[in-house]
Amino acid sequence: MIDSNNEEVNGSLKLKTARALKWNTVDRVASQVLYGVVGIVLANVVSQEDFGLVGALLVFQAFAIIFADSGFGAALLRQKHSSQEDYSSVFWFNLIVSITIYFILWFCAPLIADIFQKDERLIPLSKVMFITFVLNALAIVQTNRLMKLMDVKMIAIANVIGQISGGALGIGLALYGWGAWALVWQSVALAAVKTGVLWATGGWHPTCWIKKDSFKRVWRIGLSVFSSSMLNTLFLTVYSFVIGAFYSLRSLGIYTQADKWSKMGSASLSQIFTSSFVPLLSRVQDSPEDFKRYMTRINRFTSFIVFPLLAGLAVVGAPLFHTLFGNKWDAAIVLFQILCVRGILVVFVSLFGNYMLALGYGKRLFSIEVIKDIAIAAAILSTVWFDSVSLLVWGQLWASIVTFIIVLFMVCKATGYSWLKLIADILPFAGVTLLMCVACWGLGKLELSPAVLLILEVVTGIFIYLSVMKLQRAPELPEALEYISGRLKKSAV
Repeated sequence: MIDSNNEEVNGSLKLKTARALKWNTVDRVASQVLYGVVGIVLANVVSQEDFGLVGALLVFQAFAIIFADSGFGAALLRQKHSSQEDYSSVFWFNLIVSITIYFILWFCAPLIADIFQKDERLIPLSKVMFITFVLNALAIVQTNRLMKLMDVKMIAIANVIGQISGGALGIGLALYGWGAWALVWQSVALAAVKTGVLWATGGWHPTCWIKKDSFKRVWRIGLSVFSSSMLNTLFLTVYSFVIGAFYSLRSLGIYTQADKWSKMGSASLSQIFTSSFVPLLSRVQDSPEDFKRYMTRINRFTSFIVFPLLAGLAVVGAPLFHTLFGNKWDAAIVLFQILCVRGILVVFVSLFGNYMLALGYGKRLFSIEVIKDIAIAAAILSTVWFDSVSLLVWGQLWASIVTFIIVLFMVCKATGYSWLKLIADILPFAGVTLLMCVACWGLGKLELSPAVLLILEVVTGIFIYLSVMKLQRAPELPEALEYISGRLKKSAV
């Protein structure tokens, strides 16, 4: 007999997870649609070199954001209970660190220009662009507090309002010929508006200075996350650095476009799953059987979404780019396709890391990042000499495959989950996706306009995938509809 209290708790967790997943999905879909619309306009107006200039700055900004957070955001999520003192301590620490780093980068702006083709346009651009990570640091506690409560509605609203504001400003400036400055001010406006909305509606403010006990408690959890995040950022930005420093800013602009559009899928999915599932898993970390049961559900649901979405994007890459940009970004198409396939592996490695984070194995996250960086370093060293950005990106894919295999065995050992069962969780969805992709690839041989071909491939792919899922009676199909509507049965998982 199922204990009524446990049933009520499980049902409540399931409903909270459904609502969190729903609003996280609304957030990412709405934000990415707006980001996509703005990106299409900017990609058609702004030059490849201007995108390269901003891409160079994003390398340094990515590391600055990690230092500003220092792993405390994830630590607040990981803790079962976070106090007002914990939130206040993290807020003041984040703010102090972000301001300090901003002034360091301000004085280092000429050195940044020297690294990237000695282009002095980077000096004033960087001094404005780096304001964004100070603004984002102000929103870290507000965001993670709402995520902790699994109440992410206002996060979604703040992100959407920020995207609209930043996008409108960026498009306006680009049409008036501001070039790279349009991209910079777009980022600043987005961060300022999003942070302002969260502070106006979040209902939280710091009530004390940094408390030593709180700082130590959060730091113990955050240190491993910070270390792994630093290595992960290195893993994500090293290609931009190598291409910008050793090839050209135009090549960096092309890679930045391919990377940006591919990450609209993989990064969004990772963010949705992390925000929705880590708070849930942290609540059942003391029950191995419940944890494994949730792992099965999450593995399958993730596979149900990730495989068709990212593999499908890779297949429709050519008609998608031709429809949106004409022939301006043709050099980015192959890179985009490779990065979409790699994105599938990135999402799963991130998911596996979340399993270990929820169980308190923060130090193993650092090991994962070391493995990823060793693999990527080996790939770069073996391909950089051939003066081919495409070959560099192929190396990135192979490095991700090696990382995925190693991390899969690591997470199975840490959780006691059979690796054969984990493969069995995801393999059926990969198989159906392969069938879908073969059919869409065949359609790509037809002599049709890019827009018509894109619509035909997308509709055919969706029809094949959902039809097979329905014939197989995959429970993830009706469950996905329930998550979208937010109406889940109040039953134990």
